[in-house]
Amino acid sequence: MYTKEVFYRTQELKRERHRLAATVYNRCKTLLYRSGENALFVPIRSMQYLAVIDPEEIVFLDGAVSRSKIVLAWQTFRASERSALHMPVSYEAVFYTEDSLNVMPRIQSEFPRALRQMDEKMRSASAGKADVIQLKK
Repeated sequence: MYTKEVFYRTQELKRERHRLAATVYNRCKTLLYRSGENALFVPIRSMQYLAVIDPEEIVFLDGAVSRSKIVLAWQTFRASERSALHMPVSYEAVFYTEDSLNVMPRIQSEFPRALRQMDEKMRSASAGKADVIQLKK
C-alpha cells in the first residue's frame, strides 16, 4: 500500500557542519536499501519525532507539534570524502525552528537507537521467511 506524504519547510534559521558516525550513516543506507522504497520512516518514540530517510537527506518532524512540518534536516552528506567505511561522514544540519537548535543533541543520541531497533525488527521479520525449492529428480 502506498500513500503520499507531503512535508513543508519553513525558512532556514541556521546551517552547521557536523559529522555522522559511520555506523549510523551505513545503517541508514542499508535500511533504506533493504526497504525497497524511496523513503524510510523511522519513529523516534522516546521523543515523539519521526525521521524520514531518503537517498539525499534525513528530515526530522516533531509529531507532537506538526506531522508535516520539517524542523531539522541533515543533508549534503559527503560520504565520498572518507577513505574507509568505518570513518564518519560530514553533513550539513539545517535548522528550521528555534526548538530544533535545542533538540539536536538529543536527536543525535536517540536517532541511532531508533535505527538499531528498526534494524533488529527488520532482521527478525525476515529471519522467519524461507523459500521452498522443488528439487528435480
